[in-house]
Amino acid sequence: MIDKNADGLRELMADDYALTHMTGVRQSKDEFIKGLMEGTFNYYAADHDSIEVTITADGAFLTGKSRVLAAVYGGRKNCWRLRGDFTLRKEGGNWRFTGSKASTY
Repeated sequence: MIDKNADGLRELMADDYALTHMTGVRQSKDEFIKGLMEGTFNYYAADHDSIEVTITADGAFLTGKSRVLAAVYGGRKNCWRLRGDFTLRKEGGNWRFTGSKASTY
């Protein structure tokens, strides 16, 4: 996301991936990547405070807490304390993100 690598993000995300922003706005994989590439979302750095992963028979859950330097929706660059709750599943031997929900902590 920092490098705005659309192809790399597409590889990491399942086709049915959906992101729920902390505002409650829900976006598909393509909508999110489009917003990233067009400058709606600008990420500059992230320092991770914690990352927890749980693997189940059906997939995996990842919860990360990070301090993210970003400017979104035309706002100023700010450091956000973001919690990301992610779901993943294995596709063709590779883990892919199927969903994420952002909130603050």
